[in-house]
Amino acid sequence: MGFFKRIGDIFRSNVNDALDNAENPEKMIKLMVVDMKESITQSTAALAKAMAHTKQMEKKKDFHKAQSEAWQQKAMAALQAGNEDLAKKALAKKNIEDQNFANYNGMFEQADATTTKLKGQLQKLKSKFDEAKAKESMLIARSKNAEAQSDIAKNIGGFNENAFANFDKFEEKILEKEAEAEAFTEMADVDIALDDEFDALETNTAVDAELAKLKEMMNQ
Repeated sequence: MGFFKRIGDIFRSNVNDALDNAENPEKMIKLMVVDMKESITQSTAALAKAMAHTKQMEKKKDFHKAQSEAWQQKAMAALQAGNEDLAKKALAKKNIEDQNFANYNGMFEQADATTTKLKGQLQKLKSKFDEAKAKESMLIARSKNAEAQSDIAKNIGGFNENAFANFDKFEEKILEKEAEAEAFTEMADVDIALDDEFDALETNTAVDAELAKLKEMMNQ
């Protein structure tokens, strides 16, 4: 019982330290799973020792019980042979074996109860490990998702209202330049059209003059 309590205390201490210093949640989760697995390994070894001790007590109490029965048979054989003193000596040996049996039987029952309790605790520890192992990938995925959301939020936060206001100002300046360029283009088109009209007028005047000369020549 004390061993498993120490295992639990150590594990809880490791978990608390990991959470307090968790710079990399994924690494910490994997580390905790490894710690739990190590705890199971140590607990299994302790349970094996407890079971071996229980088996040893069982063998000893069975041995002394068999010895007690054997001395009783010898006492009966001595009585049948008419040797009462020898029968008493055999019964004295039997009493010693009965006491040994009682002592070892008590130790066996205590060891057996402890072993049964340790088995239950180890089973619970294994169940918790299986649960943690099943959650490991899910928790890591959630950690990655949270990290991605945080990065996106930080990037969005970098574009504050001032940044967008400056962006709008640049857009307005570009619109002004575009409008100015369009106006200059229209003005240039007007000048070109006016020049064309004057050129046409000069051309028509020259033609009319030539026509007048030609008529004058024909009338002579």
